[in-house]
Amino acid sequence: MSINLRDPSVGINAATGSIVTGWEHVVQSLRDIFDTRFGSRVMREWYGSFVPNLLGRLITPNEVTPYFVAITSAIEQWEPRFRVTRIEVIKVTRDGQLHVFLEGEYRPRAVHGDFTVEGARRLDAYANPDGLLIEERMVP
Repeated sequence: MSINLRDPSVGINAATGSIVTGWEHVVQSLRDIFDTRFGSRVMREWYGSFVPNLLGRLITPNEVTPYFVAITSAIEQWEPRFRVTRIEVIKVTRDGQLHVFLEGEYRPRAVHGDFTVEGARRLDAYANPDGLLIEERMVP
């Protein structure tokens, strides 16, 4: 496989070790950010999010604000290639499971200071006691 070394989003797939680029790399980065508790990385104590601290807590529809804040602030701090423009609760269960919808702008060169938007992207985030699952939502 050949890669474009000028591509601003090139990395290694955490599961397979293969090369990952573009939007797929952004989604993988979001998963990593949401799975990382602040203070858990040596020499990068401030990397991560508050999402792991919230997982497994009982939740009601009126108590989703901490999740919104944890998700959006982590994206704002650590992933400039995705800017959230909309976040919405899809489902909340009393046993601590939460499904939220994220919509935002994909800015592939934002890590280099170019915030040109290349298009809208949509994600589903599922929080449960085991972690936060991020999936791209297909647009009809």
